[in-house]
Amino acid sequence: MGLVGEDGKRRLLAIARAAVEAAVGGEAPPAFDEPSAELQGRQGCFVTLKNPRRAQPLRGCLGHFTSSEPLYQLVAETARSSATGDPRFVGDPVTTAELDDVEIEISVLSPLERTREPLSLELGTHGIYVKRGPAAGCFLPQVATEHHMSKETFLSSCCSHKAGLPADAWKDEATEVYLFSAEVFGEAALGRGGGAS
Repeated sequence: MGLVGEDGKRRLLAIARAAVEAAVGGEAPPAFDEPSAELQGRQGCFVTLKNPRRAQPLRGCLGHFTSSEPLYQLVAETARSSATGDPRFVGDPVTTAELDDVEIEISVLSPLERTREPLSLELGTHGIYVKRGPAAGCFLPQVATEHHMSKETFLSSCCSHKAGLPADAWKDEATEVYLFSAEVFGEAALGRGGGAS
């Protein structure tokens, strides 16, 4: 996608890291001032937290498909929410003791595009968002490759495990299926930056 350059990616990771550390430490959100034009866009994003030292590495993952605020602010807010507000980890939140082990990954999203042919998705390139009535769920593109899923499994698992719908709901015309792509980058590859405030 090329939405964010290397310097911008490192800046966003530094912002996310500062936001996570403040949230876990019970501190007020840091104030960020980001003049870079590429970080002023209104893209959606997800922030994923993983601790590879744990049997189940995922420690939080939340996001937004759209935004009315600049990307760098959305990253900061989403990072904070992922660290302290993911309902899957209410009873087992990220702790200050494990912060050095936590790795942050950011996914900057393209706009959602509805498809009438869900199997047209490209594994590893497209994420999916399924919706029927009040039920909805999504998978980021990297989920398919990390779990070695087929297209059918990717769609069915999203329906059943994320949206609470029947596994074959994606085949029903009453179910809306949207595709999106993501520019994914993380500390594991780019390292941890400093000077985010």
